[in-house]
Amino acid sequence: MPQPLADVLAEVRTLLLDPGFTRAVAAGRRRGLTPSVTRAELRPVALKAGPKLQIVTDDGSRPFTRNVAPGAEAGAAVDELLAEPFGNWHVETASGTLQVRITKKGDAQVHRSAPVAAAPPAASHDRAKQWLLDPGDPLFSVIGGNAAKRRQVDAFLRALAATLPASLPSPLRVVDLGCGNAYLTFAAYRYLAGLGVSVQVVGVDVREDQRVRNTAVAESLGCSDDVTFVAGTISDASLPFTPDLVLALHACDTATDDALARAVRWESSWVLAAPCCHHDIAAQLKGSSAPAPFGELTRHAIMRERFADVLTDSLRASLLRLSGYKVEVVEFIDSAHTPRNLLLRARRTGAAPTEAQREEYENLTGQWSVTPALAKLLS
Repeated sequence: MPQPLADVLAEVRTLLLDPGFTRAVAAGRRRGLTPSVTRAELRPVALKAGPKLQIVTDDGSRPFTRNVAPGAEAGAAVDELLAEPFGNWHVETASGTLQVRITKKGDAQVHRSAPVAAAPPAASHDRAKQWLLDPGDPLFSVIGGNAAKRRQVDAFLRALAATLPASLPSPLRVVDLGCGNAYLTFAAYRYLAGLGVSVQVVGVDVREDQRVRNTAVAESLGCSDDVTFVAGTISDASLPFTPDLVLALHACDTATDDALARAVRWESSWVLAAPCCHHDIAAQLKGSSAPAPFGELTRHAIMRERFADVLTDSLRASLLRLSGYKVEVVEFIDSAHTPRNLLLRARRTGAAPTEAQREEYENLTGQWSVTPALAKLLS
């Protein structure tokens, strides 16, 4: 439930000046208002001159660090930051975590969670699991909080964290193409918002009933202002913005190609795609002869299908490189949880393709007599 903003900011002030305070991030902006800095991070530090409260602010061009003494000086510095119209506060203390989001109406949406358990000494093998999204987060009460689901969410968030830089645009605009029941869409939002980042998310799915269901979930989680859903195809769905980050998780067959093509046309900064089934290239391999001496790779149906998976995603990675992206192909989650565990992780650099990269792609498609769906979409 929304709470009066003044009361919540008073609580934030108390936590920031408390001896148990460990870290805080303020970011984003309130509707119609713009802070003098894009982001502020606070943490206690121990210097030769004694304990200080370190405050790092970023004006969009460079960070500025200052260390203030506990007491009146720290209180005045905190009051200055609390007066800024930030849209989000994330505060960590020894007793727990407080996340605050300011709504369009000027109220405060608050989420509290327990502190992450400290890891035991390195000699111990019974180490506490460090989740990127608190297992007590309200999201898990909606999607189910069993161990398998938490592991998949955590694996996805770790891939997301490894893709994005430390400094992010504000707001960060995200689209999930083929979002289905959207539990990873919501996980991405909860994680990024927890970092103090202002986030706008749109989930796209062809089914209208999924749009209705996901919209209701967003309302129940108190994030319907920032997380919205549209019914439409990956190729044609209309978005209210051009996304910085494109997600396409387990979109079937050439739907992954549709998502990658839109990301390239948008010139999105980051792309995370976990392909699902691969029928298109497999069908092309079935209708042609394999180049010598690789006939055995496609002679048997099961081997042909598995090879088609590898060839399809290799060609997708190659086409993304030719389109100005740096690409990594990594394991999404252990294959014990899902056999579709490959992840294409791409970051736009805008670099022109080299002649060697072009030749590599042309040799692959020429020798195997295939035309990737993504190549047709990008042509």
